[in-house]
Amino acid sequence: MPTAIDLIALDLDGTLLAPDETISPRNRAAISAALAAGIRVVLVTGRGVDTPIRVSRELGLNLPVICCHGALTKDFGANKTLVHIPVPLQYAMPMIELAERERLPFAVYLDEAFYRLAGTPIVMDDMRGPGWHEVDSLRELLTSAPTFLRFLGADSIRRMQSVFGDLPLSFRHESWHAFEECAVLSREASKRNALARLCADFQITPDRVMAVGDSRNDVPMLRWAKVGVAMANALPEVRQAVRHVTAGNDEDGVALAIERFALPPKRKSA
Repeated sequence: MPTAIDLIALDLDGTLLAPDETISPRNRAAISAALAAGIRVVLVTGRGVDTPIRVSRELGLNLPVICCHGALTKDFGANKTLVHIPVPLQYAMPMIELAERERLPFAVYLDEAFYRLAGTPIVMDDMRGPGWHEVDSLRELLTSAPTFLRFLGADSIRRMQSVFGDLPLSFRHESWHAFEECAVLSREASKRNALARLCADFQITPDRVMAVGDSRNDVPMLRWAKVGVAMANALPEVRQAVRHVTAGNDEDGVALAIERFALPPKRKSA
């Protein structure tokens, strides 16, 4: 029998989303079956708010979205920010000044949008999307603490860490094939902490939670949940950190995990 699950937490990139950023019919059906069985489903992602809100609406989810590696939790139905844990301005400003001065590829997430310097290289496809904006100066834009910073590419990451690696911040490294990035956040911001806070609001204990993910920043969340499931396409260190591994994000891995661990047998998807 599956473990009794009250809430399912799903990462997006490399997990629920296929490589072409679509959601497979089987994944959609499994999520629908979970909702019909009374199980809550929440998206927990490193992305900004736009994509998780869109996906949540498409799937008929009614929980807040956890975005920005856990630094921002948004009730999109009420258009209300529930939790925001930004990078303190005293640390963010010197990092931005260095990046501007040396023209390092980087971005700032502020007021629910990404900003980059005009003329800096486009190193990821999503940087062409409507959630991105070019500005002449990020120092002038930054009048309040940003949600997080993104340093893009190995050279940019190395330079940032050589100067700021000792700051009391969280540095989240991710690799996408040959490309590297590092998200810089408050130490208090994490997917695990945000999920635990949301579950506490609904009086759901970790032993009633399933979480599915593929990245390094998912590992604490996967280990906090009673049922932590890594994707087959995850890095070896991620797969080795948890008890369960499902199929890849191009093979209905999310659906297989939901069917195995969360749905009553009679409600399994075809």
